[in-house]
Amino acid sequence: MNPDADTLWRAPRWALAALLAVLGMLGPFSIDTYIPAFSGIAHSLGATPVEMQQTLSAYLFGFAFMNLFHGALADSFGRRPVVLWGIAVFTLASAGCALSQSVGQLVFFRALQGLSTGAGIVVSRAVIRDMFPPAQAQQVMSQVTIYFGVAPAIAPIVGGWLLVHTGWHSIFWFLTGVGVLLWSANYKLLPETLHPDQRQPFEVRHLMRGYWQLGSSPRFLLLALASGVPFNGMFLYVLAAPAFLGDHLALQPTQFFWFFLLTIAGIMAGAWASGRMAGRVVPKQQIRHGFVIMLSVSLVNVVANLLLPPHPAWSLLPIAVFAFGWALMVPVVTLLVLDLYPERRGMASSLQAFIGSTANGVVAGVVAPLIMHSTLWLALGSLLMMCIGLVAWVWLHRRWPDIGRAIAQ
Repeated sequence: MNPDADTLWRAPRWALAALLAVLGMLGPFSIDTYIPAFSGIAHSLGATPVEMQQTLSAYLFGFAFMNLFHGALADSFGRRPVVLWGIAVFTLASAGCALSQSVGQLVFFRALQGLSTGAGIVVSRAVIRDMFPPAQAQQVMSQVTIYFGVAPAIAPIVGGWLLVHTGWHSIFWFLTGVGVLLWSANYKLLPETLHPDQRQPFEVRHLMRGYWQLGSSPRFLLLALASGVPFNGMFLYVLAAPAFLGDHLALQPTQFFWFFLLTIAGIMAGAWASGRMAGRVVPKQQIRHGFVIMLSVSLVNVVANLLLPPHPAWSLLPIAVFAFGWALMVPVVTLLVLDLYPERRGMASSLQAFIGSTANGVVAGVVAPLIMHSTLWLALGSLLMMCIGLVAWVWLHRRWPDIGRAIAQ
């Protein structure tokens, strides 16, 4: 924690949480905004469904790759420069997407977007821990998760409206405008939270030692898996939304918002409950509660899909409950990751995001296209994603039982 934290931000804590949440929202917002325009873009550019999927995969893998470096750069040069350069590149890449005349150009600029947007979510986590002690950091992380949950809910609505009224190019011009506003806000408001004494030297050997220290740590890897992979239990349904909602549940595009509304309500409620538990409930117990909820509702979802035909009356609720369980535990696990190596919080946030976003890329590029045509397979895929995180947490708990045992103060 920065020893001068009290003097760096004098506005209300929720205002900093909102600023950091908007930074973190940029990544998922730039994914979900253009998803409703897939068919329109494909028709305009003469692209095949596989080529359109590449525009998403290029973004996700670019996001995952650059996540390896955002945190290390922030540990050496400070949080603020990395954020501002990341937003600047994102803004230029969004304009490039809007001006693209072929699917190849769109894939290139989408990859450039992915390379840049990770700066927000990676650095914002490190900023939280720079500024607040553990219990307050969990509360702020929970507030960020609440705000963060708004992005997937409103992004498809905004993208669909822009597509219908002004064409698909306007979606990326809109993201360009978002980038300009976000850069201006962070230039004026975001303080440099990394204390000069805590900066790491930007040397290849030093960086390699840091990557090796974290990458060879079973505790770090298991915590990163426990926090990053279960997210795909609900992200899988977001990626499969056109098939899941339109084909299986026979919903009209104007009714898709019910899915996003319920899921985001689950995320926001879980994050709110996590913040309320901060400083009162042992982190280990809170994580257990989250996994019990996700496991229980995942099993119920599989059984329901075996016995009942898909129907909106029951098919959407399990995803919302799953989202609640995930949001209940993920702020706690994230803080445990950041506190394993306090001197390398930026790098730890980078590697955690890399593991999570790599899983997202695999799910988007491989898993979702294979199983989106069956609600039962979607339910089983969601259960599998959750089980990977659960196994990682149980293994960690058995080998290092003291992790998360003390109440954060």
